[in-house]
Amino acid sequence: MLRLLICLLLVPAAALAQGATTAQKPPASAPAAPKPAAPAAPKPVPAGRAPARTAAPLTDAQKPIYALGLLMQRSLDQFDLSAAELEILKRALTDAAARKPAIDIDEWAPKIEAFAAARGERVAAREKAASVAYLAKAAAEPGVVRTDSGLIYRDLSPGTGPSPAATDAVRVHYRGTLINGTEFDSSYRRNEPAQFPLRGVIPCWTEGLQKMKVGGKARLVCPSDLAYGDAGRPSIPGGATLVFEVELLEIVAAPAQ
Repeated sequence: MLRLLICLLLVPAAALAQGATTAQKPPASAPAAPKPAAPAAPKPVPAGRAPARTAAPLTDAQKPIYALGLLMQRSLDQFDLSAAELEILKRALTDAAARKPAIDIDEWAPKIEAFAAARGERVAAREKAASVAYLAKAAAEPGVVRTDSGLIYRDLSPGTGPSPAATDAVRVHYRGTLINGTEFDSSYRRNEPAQFPLRGVIPCWTEGLQKMKVGGKARLVCPSDLAYGDAGRPSIPGGATLVFEVELLEIVAAPAQ
């Protein structure tokens, strides 16, 4: 049951919209919720001092529930929700738990797909606009090569071995970040090099790795059209420019054709 619930949290908006029509409506005779007791008056706070807000440590019994919230937030990234919109989401959870939704889910769930698409376009446009100045600055750095495709390549530590061909597989260490420095992936953090065929990765890597020599380290700045495009990936917004530091460890035998 838990696996099913987690899978449902991670499905794309289209699947959510299609599956929502099977959700049960609340019973028409649901009992009225009791009125909450009036909250106690807050204690006065001395002038110039904000009230302290410290969350209590989570118990082991509470941590799975907290993890569930983290998974939900990860699946919600595509919607680019504001703080005010997150409050509406919290209200929906509360209303649903009380079996008193404010809207008809069968009417509005099918609109989620279009809403997600519009938000995705907004995120991609914002990321591309933010990347313009970054790409120009990166291309102007000493020792940089900007190729016809838009790849920005810089040797950090030139290697002395052979260079791979597009038909080869390679073994590498790498670290990937967004232009704001946020790390989204790292083989160093996993303490395990990655291995893959150059034809099976993003165009930026297919092109950039062929410029490297075994034993070398390079920096690849990848515009979104050479990375994951407007769709993005978990932890990578649509339209995002990506920055990789790649260390070419080995050329592996080319995969069978």
